Amino acid sequence: MPFDRIIANRVIERLTNLPSVALVGPRQVGKTTLAKMLVKQIDKDSIYLDLESQEDFNKLSNPELYLTERQDKLVVIDEVQRMPELFPILRSVIDRNRENTRFLLLGSASPELLAKSSETLAGRISYIEIHPLLFPEVQQEISFRELWLKGGFPDMLLAASDEVSFLNRLDFIQTYIERELPLLGLSASPVLLRNLLRMIAHVHGNILNYSDISRSLGIDVNTLKRYLDYFEHSFLIRRLQPYYANISKRLVKSPKIFICDSGLLHAVTGIETAEDLEGFAGKGNSWEGFVLQQVISQLKPSVEPYFYRTQDGSELDLVLVKGMTPVVGIEVKYTNTPKLMKGNTVAAQDLGNIPIYVITPSIGEDYELNQQTKVTSFERIFTHLKQAKLI
Repeated sequence: MPFDRIIANRVIERLTNLPSVALVGPRQVGKTTLAKMLVKQIDKDSIYLDLESQEDFNKLSNPELYLTERQDKLVVIDEVQRMPELFPILRSVIDRNRENTRFLLLGSASPELLAKSSETLAGRISYIEIHPLLFPEVQQEISFRELWLKGGFPDMLLAASDEVSFLNRLDFIQTYIERELPLLGLSASPVLLRNLLRMIAHVHGNILNYSDISRSLGIDVNTLKRYLDYFEHSFLIRRLQPYYANISKRLVKSPKIFICDSGLLHAVTGIETAEDLEGFAGKGNSWEGFVLQQVISQLKPSVEPYFYRTQDGSELDLVLVKGMTPVVGIEVKYTNTPKLMKGNTVAAQDLGNIPIYVITPSIGEDYELNQQTKVTSFERIFTHLKQAKLI
């Protein structure tokens, strides 16, 4: 069941105005499906190459000649991270015939891939991240509770049963740890990486303490940070950074850490059914991570996400910043009768009396807690953020 993706128009707009676009995201997230849908909307003949196919890989044994001979076509190259040496050649081919809509690259990013391509293709490429399915994309077919439980990877979300979905996610995690991360350049014991992922699941939604985790794993902090860089660049985790423009406050300056996809979090923690999730001790943090990921994944490129917390307890789960200015604060509550803490109000004041949205699972009607704070539901928050031109 193909879903219309929110980023589709942005990909076409960028590809229309640049020689190349890189569509990056984890495996099985829907990059290939989206690319094949988009090329049908572009008025140009296209060629599709999958670098996991030996036949297609061999076609690029002399990439400069192959691509130059097809300069009148849109060339779609899937799994481009398999051939990082291709990027300098793409620059040369593009510069000899500077036209737009030349290349659509699909891949799972890595530190090496990002470094090589950004150095060689600056001014010639736009990176667009494709996230697991978002609620506005699936809401006609899927409830938000099912999306929360199973996550947004299409094969996992649309599986025949909760059990099949759960097993698919376990297989995905195993493949990523044992095959994908090593291919991206991370040489580490799969057992250690699996233990690291479990520890991240345990502290999901909390301030990241590098020292505690490195001590538990028996590795040094710099090695841990390198492992987390790979996890983050391959879209498994998110480190949400703190906002600390106010230097007069004693602020928390470590990031919060999340497993990006709620379905993968639940697989790591053994949550298979909705009943399991209701009894899960980490349900509140899981809900917070799910909501934040859904919001952050839709933000306009000009809007940056942070959290805010001071040592004296003032905090907001999410602060949306446009340019240098905080514009909206968000608190996530897993209750339809939320109460705002004094620390939330103080945080909003610290940030220039910004409006706050308190997001609940399914409250029937929006209402105001005070002049600057509105309680809304998960389903309606996207309407509010769209009206504010943030998504």
